[in-house]
Amino acid sequence: MNHSGLVMLSTGSWYNVKTDEGKMVQCKLRGKFRIQGIKTTNPVVVGDHVVFEYKDNEQIGFITEIENRRNYIIRKSIRLSKVSHIIAANIDKAFLVITQKQPRTSLGFVDRFLTAAEAYRIPVELIFNKVDLLLKEELLTLEKVREIYKKIGYSSISTSIITLEGIEELRTKMMGKISLFAGHSGAGKSALLNTIDPDLNIRIGEISDAHNKGKHTTTFAQMHELGNGGYIIDSPGIKEFGLINYEKYEISHFFLEMRPFMNKCKYHNCTHIHEPECKVKDAVKNGEIHSVRYKNYVNIVNDEDLEIESWKLE
Repeated sequence: MNHSGLVMLSTGSWYNVKTDEGKMVQCKLRGKFRIQGIKTTNPVVVGDHVVFEYKDNEQIGFITEIENRRNYIIRKSIRLSKVSHIIAANIDKAFLVITQKQPRTSLGFVDRFLTAAEAYRIPVELIFNKVDLLLKEELLTLEKVREIYKKIGYSSISTSIITLEGIEELRTKMMGKISLFAGHSGAGKSALLNTIDPDLNIRIGEISDAHNKGKHTTTFAQMHELGNGGYIIDSPGIKEFGLINYEKYEISHFFLEMRPFMNKCKYHNCTHIHEPECKVKDAVKNGEIHSVRYKNYVNIVNDEDLEIESWKLE
């Protein structure tokens, strides 16, 4: 007999599946799965709706089918450049947790994440966390960065678990939705979630003194049910965000501020980098597209280092 459920935890070999009746069942895969021709490290991911059969006196389930995904967030595997890793599927909204320091999140990383989300039409909200650590000049820079993304169409929240700034607003925005929390290790994802809903009791990591980077505490993506009726997917800290292969001319479609200009270029497959009579490049010169976003766009197209000092906005 077939049963259906929602994948709440994926460890790579075992999956915790919440049935439609609310029961939690440990499941394994039956056979090999290949999703839409994509070669991935993880065929079943958190957020998937699956069909399974019970075995062993209804103690263990075997997943036999994965229902069609309406979206997912995907990136290159860290160890295998030609293989992709799906972070989560069927997401209502993604929250990207960003820190200006301790550790620093480059805006190149932010724009790569936004590109991956736009490719599958996943709404993103930017969370600028640990604002209690920022000095006056750093707060002014933060407001300039927030304004850049606001003009494009991305809303953002400044948060602190120390002062509780933005916590209630964030809790409200997550209500009744399946949300993904993503960001670098040490950016404060787990601490934020514990502040939003103390019943979650997610383990919190520390910042490494040697490299000012976060230590991984969330090993596997896991979905938690919130007290307000929503779900949150807590993903492992992401050090890098390598994009899967897109055609170079496609990348501009995922930069929202380029869309009004790119169909006016001389060449229909313009990459907006070296071609003449490019309206996107004209928009950059005129200040209609911010130079930092354009630099990050060029880096993505050329698959170059994203750790540029992009908090320097001049």
